[in-house]
Amino acid sequence: MSNVEEKHIIDIKNKKASFLYFLLQEYTAGIVLVGSEVKSIREGKANMNDAYCTFINGELWVNQMHIAEYRFASYGKFNLKRDRKLLLTKKELRKLEAKSKEKGFTIVPTLLFIDERGYAKMKISLARGKHSYDKRETIKDRDNKRELNRINKRY
Repeated sequence: MSNVEEKHIIDIKNKKASFLYFLLQEYTAGIVLVGSEVKSIREGKANMNDAYCTFINGELWVNQMHIAEYRFASYGKFNLKRDRKLLLTKKELRKLEAKSKEKGFTIVPTLLFIDERGYAKMKISLARGKHSYDKRETIKDRDNKRELNRINKRY
């Protein structure tokens, strides 16, 4: 992947993920949606704060991701927090499943976006949990960056 940051129209982030976990490897996965879920995502009506990924029969699923009901939908009502299948290559799935079975590793959804072709995609990361002292370091680093930005804006 290049160093250039990708620009997306819709970016729904899991802000807790980088605070609670060390994000080691990142993957981009397609996501299987039904009905008007894509329209709700385009309006930015999704929440990934409690979302997590699990393997079921060799397939990767994202659980507890909330996508609000589209307000103009006339039929096809869906469960707001249903499990949704993620689409990755078999090689990536095997690699992730092997790593996630190791102690201390998990798979966390970090970003939900609409790509340039109009498809809903999700960035997931192989992650290792942080200890409380790691979280304190993260808070301290964030506060230091904020203070530096304040000083730079004054001058």
